[in-house]
Amino acid sequence: MIARFYTLILLLHAAVAAAQGPLCDPASTIQGELRPSRDLYCIDLTATERGGTASGVVALEYIPGPFTVPVTVDGHYRYAPRTTLRGLPRAPAGASYVAWAASPTMDVIQRLGPVTNGVNRAGEITLDRFLVLITAEPNSVSAAPRGPVLLRGESPSNRMRPPDLYQLSLGAVMPPAESTGWHGVPMTPHIPMLPSEMALTPAVAPWLPRADGAVGEAAPQARRTLRDGDTLELVVERVHRRIAGHDVLMYGFNGAQPGPLIVTTQGARVTVRLTNHLDQPTSIHWHGVRLDNRFDGVPGITQPAVAPGGSFVYTVQFPDAGIYWYHPHQREDIQQDLGLYGNILVRPSGKTLYGPVNREETLILDDLLIGDDGPVAYGSDTPTHALMGRFGNVMLVNGAPGWSAHAHQGDIIRFYVTNASNTRTWNLSFGGARTKLVGTDLGPFEHEVRVPSVVIAPAERYVVHVRFDRPGRVALVNRVRVLDRLFGRFVPETDTLGVIDVDAERTRPDLVRSFDSLGRNRKVQAEIARYARDFDRPPDRELVLAMETHGLPFLSSRLMTLDSAWFAPVEWGAGMPAMNWATTGKEVRWVLRDPATGRENMDIGWHFHRGDVIKLRIANERAVLHGMQHPIHLHGQRFLVLAVNGIANDNLAWKDTVLVPSGATVDLLVDLSNPGTWMLHCHIAEHLEAGMMTTITVD
Repeated sequence: MIARFYTLILLLHAAVAAAQGPLCDPASTIQGELRPSRDLYCIDLTATERGGTASGVVALEYIPGPFTVPVTVDGHYRYAPRTTLRGLPRAPAGASYVAWAASPTMDVIQRLGPVTNGVNRAGEITLDRFLVLITAEPNSVSAAPRGPVLLRGESPSNRMRPPDLYQLSLGAVMPPAESTGWHGVPMTPHIPMLPSEMALTPAVAPWLPRADGAVGEAAPQARRTLRDGDTLELVVERVHRRIAGHDVLMYGFNGAQPGPLIVTTQGARVTVRLTNHLDQPTSIHWHGVRLDNRFDGVPGITQPAVAPGGSFVYTVQFPDAGIYWYHPHQREDIQQDLGLYGNILVRPSGKTLYGPVNREETLILDDLLIGDDGPVAYGSDTPTHALMGRFGNVMLVNGAPGWSAHAHQGDIIRFYVTNASNTRTWNLSFGGARTKLVGTDLGPFEHEVRVPSVVIAPAERYVVHVRFDRPGRVALVNRVRVLDRLFGRFVPETDTLGVIDVDAERTRPDLVRSFDSLGRNRKVQAEIARYARDFDRPPDRELVLAMETHGLPFLSSRLMTLDSAWFAPVEWGAGMPAMNWATTGKEVRWVLRDPATGRENMDIGWHFHRGDVIKLRIANERAVLHGMQHPIHLHGQRFLVLAVNGIANDNLAWKDTVLVPSGATVDLLVDLSNPGTWMLHCHIAEHLEAGMMTTITVD
């Protein structure tokens, strides 16, 4: 009965979303004033001579699913085209009008399907830059366009074209360096930079940790099982690693990297004593845990920073089963990047959260920026890489490059995946092995779903079951497409993060029947059904994500003005590493804005009551110098991701971090059950340090 009721609620939710009007209809609204960017998600169709007075528009709609940015396993964006046509003449008997998506050079053509006047939903577009064509065909089953083109339009990404000779000449002269002590950053392979870009340096002093005294080798991650009432000692200290041919001084908990994998049980309360052996203040934030506000680990909000040589005692209770992590909330751009993080696996007090598997693995993903002279320094008193965030060029799994594992043929392994990187969003896949997504931040999805890859933003967690059907070597890979902004290209990038060697021994027991089914979690469905009455009401609050710049170098400002012709939903890699590196928190201010009051960042001052359920719309503003995705994290609470760009989500789960694409809107239903003053911020570490944070108070 509950499942049937909830299915009805979802159908009503989808119907209401559809009734709001097309994304690209200027007269329509989507439950309020904040809307997705028409400039980034709409294509106007223009009639050819054969098209006469016909007209049309294509909305590049969100494809409902577990990720706010749907992509293919190779990193191509996936769009559901919603084509609205007017003025097409009646087609001759047997003939048909057909929609196509084609690459600009017409070497790749995707058939979208027959169309008529009115609204048409057909096909899926998986091209980076493309044309949309409406042709007149002799029949409705044509496999390739043969007839005349009546209407045509270009994708917004087609505006990303190389600058002209005059613009290029701006960057052809090498200016003098603006600061000293920097050694430069590594370039991204196959993406050229202008000489003047490469000569830019940050207007801040460089900083790296120093080896004062003996520093031990980093130990591998340890596993600590904590029962109710147990105490854990965590010592923050410097550790040494050899990475990419360089000696690297990093940070660790208890001499290990990552910190201990804490395994505990739902409802357990533990004590953690933090001791700081660094030469800078620190803290521990228990990411995603709905704990007592006093122990949330945010200096200046819930506790004083733990000074060098000092200590702090946390009491942490775990009300929800799921996969969580811990990290500092003090200069995250430095301390987290240098390795201060660890996982928390909270097992349910009752039945298991997920289906059966042969074994489990926890994976923490990170990246480290290493240049010719070793690690690239950080800004001493403000972050570098404030524009796009600090992308690393050495990929780490569980703190080290070259992760490996072993499996038997037929093994089903549950992977708990956490993204601890400063800025990188990953598109992970397991070398073609069948993958089933079962959970996320605070537990299971309503129903399991097969996925070709997992899109995971900074601070997000996902739980996947992977079956290794055949013996051999299976690579864990990240496949994305990075923008070459100088020449207006999408450059494919593949990073092999590790390998799983699958032997020919058959696994026991064989759990293939369970794996092949897509289970529904009735408990999660029943709980979420209690909130369904709030799905379709207008937003209670709205939040705009924006940016401001001050005193950028002329070259950076000029090139970013050209760059702003189109913003990708996600920056997958370092497309302009030197210019990004040279932009500090002194030149860039990232902004959270309440459009109702105009207040920004720490001045917003939202107050709520315990037990409130609010609908929050977050809009990632288009009208900025450089648009980016933002992984937005809310401390101490949980929420449901209801919709992206007005399209209802069809598979809900409780989360604490959501990726908001460029120019997009995301609707959240926030369960404010935990009293206290809580941070809400972007989890790109450099954006956080450049101001993109606020607090909400739950009385």
